[in-house]
Amino acid sequence: MKFGRYDISLHNHGFFRLDGGAMFGAVPKNLWARSLPADAENCIRLATRSLLLQDGEKTILVDVGNGNKWSEKLKKIFGIENTPETELGFSRDEITDIILTHLHFDHAGGISRYTDSGDLVLTYPDARMYLQRANFENGKNPNQREKASYLANHIDILETGNLELLDGDCEVLPDIFVKRVDGHTVGQQYLEIRSDDDTILYPTDLCPTSHHLPLPYNMGYDMCTKTILEEKEAFLSYALEKDAIVVFEHDPELAAARIHINDRGHYGVREAVSFE
Repeated sequence: MKFGRYDISLHNHGFFRLDGGAMFGAVPKNLWARSLPADAENCIRLATRSLLLQDGEKTILVDVGNGNKWSEKLKKIFGIENTPETELGFSRDEITDIILTHLHFDHAGGISRYTDSGDLVLTYPDARMYLQRANFENGKNPNQREKASYLANHIDILETGNLELLDGDCEVLPDIFVKRVDGHTVGQQYLEIRSDDDTILYPTDLCPTSHHLPLPYNMGYDMCTKTILEEKEAFLSYALEKDAIVVFEHDPELAAARIHINDRGHYGVREAVSFE
């Protein structure tokens, strides 16, 4: 998709699975399972979808998926199905900049990798990386609930690379704005990409799938329900006002859509949007 100064495409690093109940928090299974059926272990399949933006000078990647640093046991638990590197649609070497929405493993695990000799290295060693300072500090010292999501093998290594820590909302690159939100985890940032007549929003775990558009549909993984409800309502109201394209990082089927208020009075999908 040509969008302002950028050519923008979507790339799925692969699929994984998480517990469906945890993904929908207080929402009963007989509601969420109608649209996202669970497997025999109550897990649902999720994507790890990135944005790729190119303007002739920079090639910018937003989030990097789970990565490949997983034992066979953990691969099975999380159902990790990584897209082969040759099928991703871009190469490591062309990436100049990486925006990390936050450092949970399903968003930032792919920032590092093990070489054939077993050394841990940055996957994109020449790229400049952008992250909220608050999230970096949170990731280095996670609380008990988040320890399983913030893994040292993709956090400590960031300091060996070209890391730029951000302090709140800003225009991080031309026409690319980040906004800090803290309800899911401290220091998460979502993206807004602007052109003269349209807007793309990448809400990351503020709204991980299209099935999370209704305000009460939030994750049990969220650290503060009250905060995320306020942040999500502000985000969706803005998306509606701008008639923005919303990209769903974890939706296994629907990549992007414009939204509306549906006949049940909830935010919902108005129309799917293709980036091809």
